[in-house]
Amino acid sequence: MEPEAARRRIEEAGQEQLLRFWDELSAGQREALLGELRLLEPGELAEHCQRAREAYIREGSCPQRLDDRMCPVPAEFLGSVRRGQPGELRAWEEEGLCQISQNKVAVLLLAGGQGTRLGVTYPKGMYNVGLPSGKTLYQIQAERIIRLQQLAGEKYGTKCTVPWYIMTSEFTLDPTQKFFEEHNFFNVEPSDVVMFEQRMLPAVDFNGKVILERKDKVAMAPDGNGGLYKALVDNRILEDMEARGILYIHVYCVDNILVKMADPVFVGFCVSKGADCGAKVVEKAYPAEPVGVVCKVDGIYQVVEYSEITAETAEKRNPDGSLTYNAGNICNHFFTVEFLRRVAGTLEPSLGYHVAIKKVPYVDEEGNLVKPSQPNGIKMEKFVFDVFQFAKNFVAFEVIREEEFSPLKNADTAEKDTPTTARRSLLWQHYRWAVRGGAKFIDANSHVIEEDARNPEREDAPAVCEISSLISYAGEGLDLHLKNKELSSPFILESHVL
Repeated sequence: MEPEAARRRIEEAGQEQLLRFWDELSAGQREALLGELRLLEPGELAEHCQRAREAYIREGSCPQRLDDRMCPVPAEFLGSVRRGQPGELRAWEEEGLCQISQNKVAVLLLAGGQGTRLGVTYPKGMYNVGLPSGKTLYQIQAERIIRLQQLAGEKYGTKCTVPWYIMTSEFTLDPTQKFFEEHNFFNVEPSDVVMFEQRMLPAVDFNGKVILERKDKVAMAPDGNGGLYKALVDNRILEDMEARGILYIHVYCVDNILVKMADPVFVGFCVSKGADCGAKVVEKAYPAEPVGVVCKVDGIYQVVEYSEITAETAEKRNPDGSLTYNAGNICNHFFTVEFLRRVAGTLEPSLGYHVAIKKVPYVDEEGNLVKPSQPNGIKMEKFVFDVFQFAKNFVAFEVIREEEFSPLKNADTAEKDTPTTARRSLLWQHYRWAVRGGAKFIDANSHVIEEDARNPEREDAPAVCEISSLISYAGEGLDLHLKNKELSSPFILESHVL
């Protein structure tokens, strides 16, 4: 498109402020500025800005309360690791491994966000939380995939693959690609790692005007993890899945250090129940914990945010003393490819946007870069779990937080979800696995260290123990390596030392 035509489109959308430095820009800079907005027609750009402003105004008013319209997930649609019978759990695991062995299961990683709160300028998956091995989140996840393929292949006598789809953004695509190439894809077959990019949307100020980040650059932000559904279409990912014979997808976020990709128990549970959509949940730590809850609203499944209910509802309890609204959302989902095709094909436009109020760097009238100390901009996002409403057969599956959920969101100056808490969670888990596998840890005086029940979220495990995912996906088989062994701390069990 010619620059003059593109300029007219911007003016037609009521965003002339984007052109205030036009005369100072080179031809290349002009092209870059206009290129960012080409995905949006003038009407779409104007609508996006108006929608953002209205959402911001609503955000400042009293939030809508859903207390009288909601009810918990019915027991028949809620599975549980804690309450499930051993035979039932084994049957689900076998079903999941069977599907994996037939190359019907893939994992899809949501990795488009920046590590702003973490205080880094690179993708979170490249982060090293300080494990003895120095492994990053990406390496840990890659090794879990490799081990899972081995487990399914050994059980059913096949050679199988779990493709790894990674949704990135403008900020994370190039560094993620380079990181994987530099590390030889962590020994995952490169053709089985498919990276693709989600859309970006302009950030808008409180008056409904698009923000200029530089004289030649619009402030853009990923369209949220719910941008997945447009990205699947834009990048022909569903066609790739179907060509590989994939039927089931496990979707997860990059920052959970304990995530079990394509967890065969979860996959098997969902397949056994005939689900087209499923969510893993954890028991809320306390009534006021600021996490969304998976439940029904007006008979339709959704995630209700903690700000949408009163304290009275959050504290409501069942006759056995458990919280009534207890299914904490951890952004860990199961979808059939058929369901994703239906959502991406016709249903995605009906998903609502969520507003995020952020501090967005901008250039002032004189062209100087300003880094605001207070929020000044609106970023519009869709959430991946907003599609629960479209499920014909939705299920939820409760897992144990200490075994499966420890997100990395904040720098160590924060109280929770930090590199320290993530590292402690993993090392506590591996310590428990080792003790269960028959190992005993000894101190510097050769005395056995007794296991204690200290809180894994706040204190270190009694001994430092890290077990490679290439050896054990979920604590299985460790008696072969550790039974009756006396181990000194720190202890690292890697495949090359066996």
